[in-house]
Amino acid sequence: MNRRAAALNLPVKEEDGEKKIRLQVYLARCGVASRRTSEEIIRSGRVKVNGAVVSEMGFKVSAGDQVYLDGNLLHPEEKKRYVLLNKPAGYVATLSDEKGRPSAASLLVNAYPERLYNVGRLDMYSQGAIIFTNDGEFASKVSHPSSGIEKEYLVETSLPFNSDVLKAFVSGVRIDNVFYKALSAEKLSPKKMRLVLLEGKNREIRRVLGFFDVHIKKLVRVRIGSVLLGDLPPGGYRDLTLNEINSLLGKGGKWGKYENYRGN
Repeated sequence: MNRRAAALNLPVKEEDGEKKIRLQVYLARCGVASRRTSEEIIRSGRVKVNGAVVSEMGFKVSAGDQVYLDGNLLHPEEKKRYVLLNKPAGYVATLSDEKGRPSAASLLVNAYPERLYNVGRLDMYSQGAIIFTNDGEFASKVSHPSSGIEKEYLVETSLPFNSDVLKAFVSGVRIDNVFYKALSAEKLSPKKMRLVLLEGKNREIRRVLGFFDVHIKKLVRVRIGSVLLGDLPPGGYRDLTLNEINSLLGKGGKWGKYENYRGN
């Protein structure tokens, strides 16, 4: 018997042909978080299997094991959800916040019984498209930089800006040892621009524009891949279509330039 399993009183059933899966995959299937975030949760010591804390990667569980997160027994969720939310400014894109700020996920709790978490991020002061799901494998694929999914933003500035800022952003800018580069940038008016990013590093647009002393009045993400925000109002949400889900997973789908955002 595996010594680790014996120490935790875990039944070793692989010999009987029963399939085991990695603990982080199990957490993802329970709607806890993406596999990557689930790994962080495991390392933090918040997960117990059959009464014993498990904090190492590579640990596997089977159907007969009882897995707890923060003392709550987990069950794989049967229904997968894929939801587009128009996050209002002032909401954080985390499931909980140590400062007590309102969470974007709280806008969905009355509509969906499943535990949903955000795919990617959108800072507190920004508005717009953000996807929520309980499908950890979907979240991992869509949020990984290699997915090549475009994110499109409309930005309104406090004062008119110089077009050279956009040229620099497209060429690439290094700030505090971090390299930022937009896929495309377009000046729409003296105080409005359209930006398209691929990777979308933390607060990328705010850091780059701030570096050039361009102050943002409003920032709205209007597209994630083929998924358009459309006329969804702030705080509004809808289920993704099958075509949108398949497109995000790289299974086809095309989109054009976004023209019809109706802001508030």
